[in-house]
Amino acid sequence: MASSSITKQNLVYAYNICSMLGLDDHTYTHLSCRSKCDQGFHIQQFGLKFAEISLDNLLTVSFSGAILAGEERIYNKTGYQTHGVVYKARPDVGAIFHLHTPSMVAVSAMEEGLLPISQWALHFYDRIAYHAYDSLVLDDQQSAKMIQDLGMHSVMLMRNHGCLIAAKTIHEAMFYTHHLELACQTQVKALSMQRGLSFPSADVCEKTVRDLLSFEDDLGIRDWYAWVRQLNRHRVRSTTAV
Repeated sequence: MASSSITKQNLVYAYNICSMLGLDDHTYTHLSCRSKCDQGFHIQQFGLKFAEISLDNLLTVSFSGAILAGEERIYNKTGYQTHGVVYKARPDVGAIFHLHTPSMVAVSAMEEGLLPISQWALHFYDRIAYHAYDSLVLDDQQSAKMIQDLGMHSVMLMRNHGCLIAAKTIHEAMFYTHHLELACQTQVKALSMQRGLSFPSADVCEKTVRDLLSFEDDLGIRDWYAWVRQLNRHRVRSTTAV
């Protein structure tokens, strides 16, 4: 019971941290984590901003999209379909983030996709999937194509749309989110200068991604604690200001 409460609290933290960092898109994106009983997943009530998310407004949804716990305001078929099929297909996945920041969308729309022009981008060198745009994910055929394109990757750029991050843990998903956003921001800025770009060799890129992803045993946990501390300081300042 305690582990389930901790998992849900960490999901709330993830929503609030993404809001604090400006990574949300009003009410249009969603984060989730697999339930401890493995019968479904936790996700926010549709229609709420990330800053509003608390334990009280999390839902538990089955992998097929049925509401198991919590009050449903608006049935979020796209969100439930997207998350449910990934959890069913990938038992290794414990958390899913679906985001669309302007930088992520811009890079997803480029034919070349994410370029290896920054250390942030090298976290994903030869380890990122791409999925062609097909409107909202509303049926099984669309979901099947999405799962096929994701394969066993942890990060997928959805063309003209945003990203899907399928990680082992919430803190790993946050780790990938941070580096992907900065990689995309950097690529947009570099291309805007309309000058030649410098690319590391393939050997260096491959060595770097191995180094970056093996830097710590529990990927993202150190950064996660730092974000939670930052979030708590941010809340204290906001309360004091009021």
